[in-house]
Amino acid sequence: QVQLVESGGGLVQAGGSLRLSCAASGRTFSTYAMGWFRQAPGKEREFVAAISWSGGTTYYADSVKGRFTISRDNAKNTVYLQMNSLKPEDTAVYYCNGAPGVVAGQLVRIYKNFEVWGQGTLVTVSS
Repeated sequence: QVQLVESGGGLVQAGGSLRLSCAASGRTFSTYAMGWFRQAPGKEREFVAAISWSGGTTYYADSVKGRFTISRDNAKNTVYLQMNSLKPEDTAVYYCNGAPGVVAGQLVRIYKNFEVWGQGTLVTVSS
């Protein structure tokens, strides 16, 4: 199975930027549609962005459209989330995850069925 390790979180002021990285160790990473998800304190985990196995198709939650960009480098087994114009409501623990054999858009609906999640990386945006 693919093992995922998130990094790049930190404390930033509103309007600032961060780039998160998700490093994978599995042999079949390049066949996975991947996504970023986040969980704010006291809230349920929510979808943020998704990308197809080839990187050719992306999807974003309405709350982050125009501000966040998801990308991947299959040669490095890594998926990224560039976050710009950060807002206090972006504060959350950010996780990456994915699945093989599905189109990127399906992650929006099936991620709640994922049983295994990594440690995530904490993003805190101050006002």
